[in-house]
Amino acid sequence: MIPGEELLFCALGGSGEIGMNVNLYGCRGQWLMVDLGLNFAGPDHPGIDLILPDLEFIEKQRERLIGVVLTHGHEDHIGALPYLAEELKAPLYATPFTAGLIAGKLEEEGLTGIVDLTIVERGGTVELGVFKITYVALSHSIPEGNGVLIETPFGNIFHTGDWKIDDTPVIGEPSSPPTLKAVGDRGILALVCDSTNVFQDQASGSEAGVHAGLLDQVKKAKGRVLVTTFASNAARLQTLGRVATESGRRLCVAGRSLDRIKRVAQATGYLLDFPETIDFTEAMRLPRREVMIIATGGQGETRAALGRIAAGNHELKLGDGDTVVFSSRIIPGNEIAIGRIMNQLADLGVNIVTEKQAHVHVSGHPGRPELVQMYEWIRPQIVIPVHGENRHMRAQARLALEHGVPQSIFQTNGDVIHLAPGAMRKVDEVRAGRLVLDGDVILPADGTTINERRKIGFGGVITVALAVARDGHLAGPPLVRPFGVPVEVDRDDFIADATDAAARAFDPASNPDSRREAVRLAVRRCATLWTGKKPVVDVSELAIDR
Repeated sequence: MIPGEELLFCALGGSGEIGMNVNLYGCRGQWLMVDLGLNFAGPDHPGIDLILPDLEFIEKQRERLIGVVLTHGHEDHIGALPYLAEELKAPLYATPFTAGLIAGKLEEEGLTGIVDLTIVERGGTVELGVFKITYVALSHSIPEGNGVLIETPFGNIFHTGDWKIDDTPVIGEPSSPPTLKAVGDRGILALVCDSTNVFQDQASGSEAGVHAGLLDQVKKAKGRVLVTTFASNAARLQTLGRVATESGRRLCVAGRSLDRIKRVAQATGYLLDFPETIDFTEAMRLPRREVMIIATGGQGETRAALGRIAAGNHELKLGDGDTVVFSSRIIPGNEIAIGRIMNQLADLGVNIVTEKQAHVHVSGHPGRPELVQMYEWIRPQIVIPVHGENRHMRAQARLALEHGVPQSIFQTNGDVIHLAPGAMRKVDEVRAGRLVLDGDVILPADGTTINERRKIGFGGVITVALAVARDGHLAGPPLVRPFGVPVEVDRDDFIADATDAAARAFDPASNPDSRREAVRLAVRRCATLWTGKKPVVDVSELAIDR
């Protein structure tokens, strides 16, 4: 679909899910992209760490994509850039801190100088074809959160990115009511807005308010203290550095992403008074009451620092009487993984503190009072909820109507919404699929590889090797090998039974494809009778010269 004399909106990610935000605006034959993020895989994608958006729709007309504007530096907004930006061949635009994070990612992938990255100063403006983009500072849980004002010939859009209202944000600028009112004064056709915390009746609270709760927990801890938080939350790092100093503890940082955020933050003027850190060896040598650790892994990632510490596979060790503070919220879908690590910590005798026990975390997303306040500042004609599961977005659509916004619309990934001129309406539906990063290879999320892996994970796999003589008969008994099939106690008996089934099903008079399929079905029926499972069965033939 090519945009004509109109203004279009289409999400390719982040609508109907929390994460992987990709949004397109179309006007007069041109497309503008806002954010290009990823998601982290769960157990339904075995062997996969990262899920990427499928950009087939925009890649087919990439010559019309005039730029990618990044609102802030969280992985669900910039994480897909090193894997997909080169193919798009579009310039990237970001404020200094976010640009620093992106530059590091591009360098790791060997894309420095290949992908064009432009730094836009805070509050700066960029003109890209028919679009004029102005960055507007908004508070969030990372430095340099931004909304973007997008001016077009058919109306103005205010795209919030992730945000909250925080008058004392510790790092960065607070949201400015006069600035946001001035944005509204320009006349806003549509507010495209974060829906994550729409079910929270209270405002999210200030980052500065977390300091007292964290300091109290660290001061009363008798052993080592480990605090886990989102690596990108530089404001929380600032607070934790202050807590370590005030509690008389030496600070140790564990996690590559924490090191990267700290380095980029300091290079762009943040965290300049962060205390000097110690290495793992010194942390383990000091008395337990003199050490505080900041670590990644609060969402249950087994390979992150906290997961390895909990499993005993890290240089840093925790034990009886030590304390772990989860200074983060549980992202929906991560409950089981986080619970597993908490149980491992409990088995070590570690005391666990979460936001349910103490005021050790505030969210970076707006609760209902903050959403209503944004409606009052911006005064849009339309609210388009994004950044949420369907239930979040539908709830925000209702909230907007309840508080005086003339129109709202529920849309999801792939819906093309005509915003102007004339009536707002859905006009098309385009592909908005999923890709996975499997090692160094990008694959369809529901392609052959992942589907086979799911089947193998569910029922196991059986290989059957057939030695076939020149006359077409078997030169010996079939070789059957089960992997992951639940026949541990009776394995030999099962193999004998499956071998017999394969031999009986083999018909030397059939063509090779037909007889292999007959053997495959016979062995699978045998496995189903033994186990109730339907494993993947792979049959191969080897010609024997006799």
